[in-house]
Amino acid sequence: MSNITLGIIGGGQLGSMLAIAAKKLGIKIIIFCDDLEAPAQNFCDEFIGAKYDDKEKINEFVNKVDIVTYEFENIPYETLNDINKLKPVLPKPSVNRLIQHRLAEKDFVNKLNIRTTRYVSIENQSDIDVLEDFLPGIIKTTTLGYDGKGQHPVSSSEELKNLKLDLSRGYILEKLVKLKKEISIIITRFSNNKYEIYEPIENTHEDQILKHSKIPADINEKIFNQSKDWAILIAEELKYVGTLCVEFFIDRNDNLYVNEIAPRVHNSGHLTINAFNVSQFENHIRAVCGLEQIPLKKLSNAKMINLLGDQISHYRNSPKLKDNEFFFDYLKKEIKDKRKMGHITILE
Repeated sequence: MSNITLGIIGGGQLGSMLAIAAKKLGIKIIIFCDDLEAPAQNFCDEFIGAKYDDKEKINEFVNKVDIVTYEFENIPYETLNDINKLKPVLPKPSVNRLIQHRLAEKDFVNKLNIRTTRYVSIENQSDIDVLEDFLPGIIKTTTLGYDGKGQHPVSSSEELKNLKLDLSRGYILEKLVKLKKEISIIITRFSNNKYEIYEPIENTHEDQILKHSKIPADINEKIFNQSKDWAILIAEELKYVGTLCVEFFIDRNDNLYVNEIAPRVHNSGHLTINAFNVSQFENHIRAVCGLEQIPLKKLSNAKMINLLGDQISHYRNSPKLKDNEFFFDYLKKEIKDKRKMGHITILE
């Protein structure tokens, strides 16, 4: 048994799965979340519900924990930085600040000589008038936005001008690639050149929300190796501690591009719970808490299916599963259209 108390900021399904993994390792979990209905309170030892800028509640949280981590990236940098002055925050707040900003993130990746799609910053109206070269593309807010939020596909200058963007917010326009498929790499870095890396995962999205993930990915050996090498390079350059996901595009000519970095455990890695000896969640806990690094072993090929909105009802009502099927209910109280409510993993 460990006598570590780990604080997790954020109480969604990723926080739940981190809490479950921590319990297996004998680690006490306290969750801080601004959602009083957060499902992770079903799996932690203590839950503190308050806004992320509530200094009094943040202090109460900090005084009860030894180390702090987080389950999503849109937490105010100031909050993480203030906590880090008192207790270690891992991954470190500067990583989160970089990855919260899409333009800074893309610049960082390009400086490592890693390919991204072509992109341009939009700061004023005159920028919009000269962007023909980046179309068709996707326009995104430089901060916030996930699962397709804050994003608009645009195919012509006319469409772009008609969007009526709030230019005080800052946007990035990314040129679309002729997409063949999407993959992700989950890597857990413990310290300098000490990491565990999972094989590439092939992902299918619908309406910019992840629908299916599977291993092995149907890719060639060059992409298999390049995606791993780039993920290692990114994790090392960030001096990252914990589990990180790098999402990639592959175009029709089999060129690889980094799309986004997620500084946390990731939806596409849910299948690691059943398909490997150590899940992405357990590895994250092991890394941030300074526990033993265990060599990864793949146990099975697998496919994961996200259950969105009312798709959860079928599984809640008929729990008969085959021996190779595993159902995870995130215990979210309100069923909303396109909301991630649970998932099924099928071992193959």
